[in-house]
Formats: sequence, C-alpha cells, structure tokens
Amino acid sequence: MAGKWAQTPSAVWNPSRRCLQMKASQFLISTLKEAPADAEVLSHQLMTRAGMIKKLGAGIYTYMPMGLRVIRKVEAIVREEMNRAGAIECVMPVIQPGELWTESGRFQTMGPELLRVRDRHERDFVVQPTSEEAVTDIARQDLRSYKQLPKNLYQIQTKFRDERRPRFGLMRGREFIMKDAYSFDRDEASAKLSYQKMAAAYRAIFDRFGLTYRAVAADSGAIGGDLSEEFQVIAATGEDAIVYSTGSDYAANMEKAEALAPAGARPAPGQPMTKTPTPGKSTCADVAELLALPLTRTVKSLVLATEELNDAGEVAKVQIWLLLLRGDHDMNEVKVGKVSGLDQGFRFASVPEIIDHFGTRPGYLGPIGLKKPVKIVADREVAAMADWVCGANEEDFHITGVNWGRDLPEPDLVADIRNVVAGDAAPDGRGQLAIERGIEIGHIFYLGTKYSRAMDATFLDDDGKPKPFEMGCYGIGITRLPAAAIEQNHDERGIIWPDAIAPFTVVICPVGMDRSEGVKAAAEGLYAELMQAGVDVILDDRGERPGAMFADWELIGVPHRVTIGDKGLKDGQLEYQHRRDTAATKVPAGEIAAFVKGRLAA
Repeated sequence: MAGKWAQTPSAVWNPSRRCLQMKASQFLISTLKEAPADAEVLSHQLMTRAGMIKKLGAGIYTYMPMGLRVIRKVEAIVREEMNRAGAIECVMPVIQPGELWTESGRFQTMGPELLRVRDRHERDFVVQPTSEEAVTDIARQDLRSYKQLPKNLYQIQTKFRDERRPRFGLMRGREFIMKDAYSFDRDEASAKLSYQKMAAAYRAIFDRFGLTYRAVAADSGAIGGDLSEEFQVIAATGEDAIVYSTGSDYAANMEKAEALAPAGARPAPGQPMTKTPTPGKSTCADVAELLALPLTRTVKSLVLATEELNDAGEVAKVQIWLLLLRGDHDMNEVKVGKVSGLDQGFRFASVPEIIDHFGTRPGYLGPIGLKKPVKIVADREVAAMADWVCGANEEDFHITGVNWGRDLPEPDLVADIRNVVAGDAAPDGRGQLAIERGIEIGHIFYLGTKYSRAMDATFLDDDGKPKPFEMGCYGIGITRLPAAAIEQNHDERGIIWPDAIAPFTVVICPVGMDRSEGVKAAAEGLYAELMQAGVDVILDDRGERPGAMFADWELIGVPHRVTIGDKGLKDGQLEYQHRRDTAATKVPAGEIAAFVKGRLAA
C-alpha cells in the first residue's frame, strides 16, 4: 500500500490508508483543561488545549501529532488541486544566498522581517519568507525558450518572517508552512491566463476545505505587481476588514476598496468664514460637539513629510504635505502611498516641522493662514464639501464656514485617501458597501516583470530575441489555515472541524470497553469495518470515563462520534452524534457502519 500511495501524488492524504491501526492508546493525546496565559485568540487557546501545537519560542511552535494530521490534510488538498491545475512541485532551500536578494533589491528594501544571517565565511544569507528570487534563478537557468512556457513551479515549505510582535498562535507566527507557487509566461496576456487558472484552483481548494470565505481585490504590497486577490476566511475575530457590495459581487480588502467621489456638484457657500473660539477642543469630535454640528461638517488635518536625498545619501530637501479628510473618516496609508509625490515614501511630520509651517502644535491645524507653503491633498469627500470647519492654526480656535475657491485656493491634489465606511456607494455602482472581518489564508499576484528584469531572467522568444518572463506568484498559509478554520468553527466545548481537514473524521467511543467483552467486540468490529472502507477513524480504547472521553473529543473537534455501551447493545442500538448536534441519534447496531458512511458522503 505504501508503494502504491507513493505513485499517486494527486491522491488526498488519508492516514487510514497507510496505518493499519490507529487507537487512542497508541496515539499521543495531550489535552489541557486551561489555555496558557499568552493565548490571546480562540484558535491559539483551543489548538494548545487540544494538544495540536506546543510553543517552543516566540512565534515558533512544534506541530504535535494531532495538529500535524490536520496540516497534512490541508497540504494534500492543496497539492491535489495545484497538480490538477498543471503546477509542478519542487522544494527550494529555506536558507538562500543574500546575493540573489541583492539582485532583486529586496535585501536592502525589505524590513527587519527578513532574517539576515552570515555563515563562517561572512557571506550573507536570508531565511526565506518567500521565494521569488530563488525560483527566478531557476527559470533563468532552465527555461531558455518560449516553447518551454508556460510553467508554474510550487513548493510546500517552511518560511520565516521575523515579526515584531508574533501573536495569536499560528495566525501570526514567525515560522510557518506556506504553499508558494510561481508562474512564468511569455507575455502579459498569457500571464493573466495563468493568474486566472490559479484563481480558479484557489477557489476549488477553499471550497474543499468547507469554510466560508471571500475572494477580494487586494493591494500587492511589498511583493509588487498590479493585479492581486486575497482569499479571506470569514471570522468575527479576523484582523482584516473585508469590504463587499450588498448589490453585486464586488469585494475588496480595506486597503484596496475605493471610496467614490460624492455625486453631484459641490454646494455653493452658504455661511461666512468665521474664526471661532474652541478652548481646549483639539479633536474633530470635541469641536463638533461644542459647536452643535455633525461630525461630517468637520475636516481633520494630517501632516506628512517627504525627503529628497543628495548623492551622498543625505537629506537635501523636505517637503511638507497637508492631507485633509472629513472628521469621521480615517486615512488609508496604502492609498496615500499611491498619490503622486508621496509614492516614493513618506513619514509623519515632526512637531517642530509642524510648528514651523503652521505656527501651532497639532490639534488646531488647517489650510488657512499657513506660515510656510505646503502641498495640500484633499480627499474626494472634502473636495466636494462646503461650509466646513477646520483648525485656525492658532491654539483654542477653529474656522467655520470654510469654502473652496472663496476662502482658499482649490487643493493641489484631490485623491481617494480614506478608508471606506459601511453605507458608502459601491465602486461598481451597484448597491452599498458593507464590512465584515476576515483572516487572510491565500493571496495571488500578477507580478509582471518586476523580478525577471531585476535579475536579468530572460528567454528567447519566437523572433530569436531575449525577453523577460512575465511572472505571477500565489501563496496559501498552510499552517494559518487550521487556525482560521477554528476561528470560524468552534463552540464553548472546543473545535468543530470540517470533515476535510479534521485530524480524525470519526471517533468510536466505547463505554466500559475494558470491562465488557460485548462492547469491546462491537467497537473492534465497527473500527475494522470503517478502516476497511477507507474512513479516517480512531478507536478510543483508553478506558476513560465517558465524561472525560467525550470532553477530549469535543475539544479536539472530531466531527463524527459513535458511542457504544452495554445498555445500547442489549437494545440493539448504538449512538451517533455529529459535533454540531445537540443530542445523539440512536441507530440500529447492524446499520451503524452504513449510517456513518452515509453521513460522511453527505
């Protein structure tokens, strides 16, 4: 059987096909009544209590046997769908030469999350957080002609990111397992076909996990590229805000979601501009309350700075920017980073810089009465406002009745620089935006030639000329996914696994097996029959009391449970209970195997 398994890499990993016996007395079950004090979220608490992970260091965990079974099932589904989509598996080193990362520019530009090390010869290496550089090096050596394209190489491999504050167990650890894939194509059109093929494969993967998820448009971030989607498991405890339309299939993460400009023309001025005392009121909310105005009439001021460097790398010039947002809106740093002039990097201005340009400390800032010129960027919403309130650049004073054109020039730039809020119009014009929480478990990118050009990775096209590869990259958090599944599927008793990724699909709980030959024979017989049918089943032969035995398996989250006891056997009845059921179902003893297999098929 092991040899046959090895020859069928597309088969889903089923431990029952490889292990002749899987009984609780032979396995390592190490449940805990209490979670460790540093376990902040439910998935961390429950995975620790269920004996699935064990902390070795900050953000570094041992995958215990129970948790490893879940991870292997996740890997098997991912591997099968990647193979089906035509991707080819390989494994790249965890430790990679720093010179490759210097070629791409990321050795310098990636922050401290990139763990850099040196060997005994003082050569630079990195502990890979992802493998664009390594796979591009493979492509430039082995993919020489357009006739070899397209190609997609993937790996399931350990990664390391030196998180500043690792937390939430496997949700934000430093060491983790990821599936990362990389496509190589001859032109943009074929690269986008490869991207769409991966998008379809990802939907097939996440459908099979049995989780509720959304695919959302996303910003490409540090990876680069201009086409990107995240796959988010819906969970109230999720770190990410997911934006979607109530009237269409539009969905995006908060960084990407567009806030439309208000419809219609800007209202005409209706009030005189007036300097108004606001003693001690330095926030928009406090000013609105003092003046008995809605918060939506106020405008907040955020001050940024950009720097120009000379040839020696020293700061030669500092430009101050004033960003204006409606008082109830928040700045979106990703969007700000795409504004012309701010797209090469920015920082928040220092207090001395603010005083130098505005004449006062933060809390009373505004675009009128500046001491020195600044560049003004107005959010789309602010650019359409009339009779608004802003700081007077004097402590304890604000200005009411401010209007563009009449009281100050039009802004230098108008841009979408805010986070959307629930109720905003959807960017596609259909419905309103709603917001829910999610956990990112997958991300796909179209990279273009970002890495191939930087690393001089080319192939010969049909005209005989070298051409850079068009690339895509595609990641799935293998060890994050079980944590996300738990955040979505749990109750007060413990985990509730979907069948596809449960550590065991069925548990047989014999009551008094060590005291009753009848119970023992029935349990062994059912166990053997389900094993023969390929069911991933475990027999709890530990002789535990029923309460302790049930508590363990409810905590661990095995979805299907069969209970066998003397009294039931005398009546010809066994008990079946799904992990989500509130009560057991009595099933004739002779029909229990067929009943369980029917529930699994359903």
